[in-house]
Amino acid sequence: MADLSDPDIVAFLTDGTRTGKIGWTARDGRPLVAPIWFLVENGTIVFNTGSDTAKGKAFARDPRVVLCVDLQEPPYAFVQVQGSVTLSEDPDELLRTATDLGARYMGADRAEEYGRRNAVPGELVVRLHPSKVVSSLNVAG
Repeated sequence: MADLSDPDIVAFLTDGTRTGKIGWTARDGRPLVAPIWFLVENGTIVFNTGSDTAKGKAFARDPRVVLCVDLQEPPYAFVQVQGSVTLSEDPDELLRTATDLGARYMGADRAEEYGRRNAVPGELVVRLHPSKVVSSLNVAG
């Protein structure tokens, strides 16, 4: 089974600025999905969200999630990460991850701006711990 130590999968997830689509289950059982900015760190997927958002509330209630990252042009590809999340409000970790996310998605020149903007009370560091990774890095084959 694939995992986040596979260099090809890590390269796919970290090259460029692809967003992830995180899926979770609403309180009433509906499946929901939203785009996220993410990082790959030490075999986990890391992102930020607000504790009062639908995602934040759902993650606190049920930590099981799925993430899909895809390439929408030939050769088409995807990585799906299933697992559970842990949540942290640690201000130092929040500032670090928010700044790193800002650098990845908005550029190094705006990293600090995004870090300060997003590392505020009520925000969470979310760490997705994979239990299963499914991938196809050349769907069109």
